[in-house]
Amino acid sequence: MSQQNSAPRMIGESASFLEMQEHISHVAPLNKPVLFVGERGTGKELVAARLHYLSGRWEQTFLKINCAAMSETLLEAQLFGHEAGAYTGATKQRQGFFERAHGGTLFLDELANTAMAVQEKILRVIEYGEFERLGGNETLSVDVRIVAATNEDLPDLAKQGRFREDLLDRLAFDVVTLPPLRERAEDILILAEHFAVGMVKEIGGEFFAGFSDKIEKSLCKYSWPGNIRELKNVIERAVYQNGDGHINHLVFNPFESPYRLKASARPVSDDDSSASTKNNVAAPDLSGADSFDFKNEVQAFEINLLNQAMEQNQFNQKKAAEFLNLSYHQLRGYLRKYDLLN
Repeated sequence: MSQQNSAPRMIGESASFLEMQEHISHVAPLNKPVLFVGERGTGKELVAARLHYLSGRWEQTFLKINCAAMSETLLEAQLFGHEAGAYTGATKQRQGFFERAHGGTLFLDELANTAMAVQEKILRVIEYGEFERLGGNETLSVDVRIVAATNEDLPDLAKQGRFREDLLDRLAFDVVTLPPLRERAEDILILAEHFAVGMVKEIGGEFFAGFSDKIEKSLCKYSWPGNIRELKNVIERAVYQNGDGHINHLVFNPFESPYRLKASARPVSDDDSSASTKNNVAAPDLSGADSFDFKNEVQAFEINLLNQAMEQNQFNQKKAAEFLNLSYHQLRGYLRKYDLLN
């Protein structure tokens, strides 16, 4: 496995990003487990690699494994290795990730998805540095720093009995929380330009001409539920589709098409109740009420619908109007009425 000799570059200048960077630098020299917590696409694998290369183990192996990508038996065999004949198809002895990462760091991604039996074996490695291969009796000793990542609420899973509390206690020696991109507003355009320049080089372009004010506003206004990974995809797609170094439009949802049938637009059969089909919004229960503020309830309902429609259509007013079966000017009138125009 090829090894780089320096910490991976991370880009940003927001306060939350710099605070996270300082946290990583502070905990990196210790030979203790670290747990990274963050939404999908926030860069947990990159942060784990940076921690390794800032540690005293930087010249040794850094291995990573996605615990959600395989079954319990396969994950166990991948982590701890197996002896010949341990199971059907195991024709020869094989070292697992723990043996291969001896002296270095092992990154366990999506740890929340591991079975309890596997969690117990991981805990044993953390506490005693030992394990047995599948189908074997020999106890093996390893020196491995374990870092893990999740986008789940592990304390809550532990309360539900779906994650071992003792393993959580050991992993939580230090917990590094990665901020979502929406909390790193100052970094959005910096990252976007970085990805754009890289994509221009990849497709053989001469230069990147930068973003227009309109594109910058769209990038900063979008909520980025997929975080940095989504931003990278959006920018690289835009560079590829425009091709001349100038980005004229962004596609936030590549699946969007006028020919795509939405689930809510399925054909209605004669057996469907016309009332429930056309009026699928539950009315408030007025039984026992002394009075009802009709005007305020309708206003709150309209504002909620407008906000949802705008967000679902990436704040494109024309598309939001079509989605709501309104004219563009009607939608603008509603947005102006409720002071939703920015």
